[in-house]
Amino acid sequence: MAYMSQEGYDKLVAELAHLEGTERKKASAAIAEARDKGDLSENSEYEAAREAQAHLEDKINQIKRTIAEAKIVDTSRLSADAVQILSTVELTNLATKAKMKYTIVSESEANLREGKISIKTPIAQGLLNKKVGDEVEIAIPRGTIKLRIESITI
Repeated sequence: MAYMSQEGYDKLVAELAHLEGTERKKASAAIAEARDKGDLSENSEYEAAREAQAHLEDKINQIKRTIAEAKIVDTSRLSADAVQILSTVELTNLATKAKMKYTIVSESEANLREGKISIKTPIAQGLLNKKVGDEVEIAIPRGTIKLRIESITI
C-alpha cells in the first residue's frame, strides 16, 4: 500500500492518461514508420521503437499498480505533534548549522528540487515519530548526520 496525498494521486492519474493516450500513439506511430523502412531483421530503428514501446508499457503498468495500491491520506486527520507522512519538517544540521526543510511524501511524489523526500529515504525514516526539539543521528551513505527538529507542520 502506498500512502500519498490527493495531489500526488491526481498527478499519477493525469500522467497515466497522458501515457495511455498521447505517448502510446506516438510509440505505435514510430513502430509503423520504422516497419515501413524494410527488412525488420536489420532495422535498428524498428528495434529501438519496439524497445521504447516496451519501456512505455512497463511505466504504464507500474503507475497502474501504484494507483491501485494507493491510500490517500486525509490531511485533516494528521497532527503536527510528531513527524509522519505529509509532514513538513524544518531541521538544523548540528555540525554545519545549515537549515533545511523537507516534506515527507510517498515514493512516487518525491522531488528533491521541491523539497519533497520519499518516506523510504534514510532521513525520512530517521525522523518518523520524532517531535520538535528532538535531536537525531541518521546514517546516510556519506556517514552520519546529526539533526535537530525545529518545527513540524502539515
